[in-house]
Amino acid sequence: MHKYTAHLVFAAIAVLAVAFTVSGQSSDPWAGTWKVNLAKSKYMPGPAPTQAATVKMEASENGLKTAIDGVNAQGQATHTVTTGKFDGKDYPTEGASAPNSTQALKRIDDHTFQTVGKVDGKVTVTTMVAISSDGKTLTATQTGKDAQGQTVANVIVADKQ
Repeated sequence: MHKYTAHLVFAAIAVLAVAFTVSGQSSDPWAGTWKVNLAKSKYMPGPAPTQAATVKMEASENGLKTAIDGVNAQGQATHTVTTGKFDGKDYPTEGASAPNSTQALKRIDDHTFQTVGKVDGKVTVTTMVAISSDGKTLTATQTGKDAQGQTVANVIVADKQ
């Protein structure tokens, strides 16, 4: 269960910035390096599925390439990469613990977007992502069900580095 939950967290983080990127703009508030703040984050079901996670985001064509390096709850290194656009299509998450994991993105406004995570084409978790007005804090609120059918209600906070 924790392996799948870790995938959900990493997948959500992986798409945190995709919806707001304007390709080629270095002033994009999503681009850069973000560190998950475990003290400010909340996970249900707990405990936190990760010991640490750092997210590096860079502009790509009409979207963003996101690489996440972390340490899962078992102390194993993790690495995922997602490249996505705002076209509502599913994009694979390379390195995800759950096979056939994808993300579909929808822009809500200039500071908020939604991503729908799927495994084998089945919706698992929906994530609403918002960036603070000062551009220093990113918050991802996840709702849905994990592979075991348990309710997921996570709030993941990341600080810009």
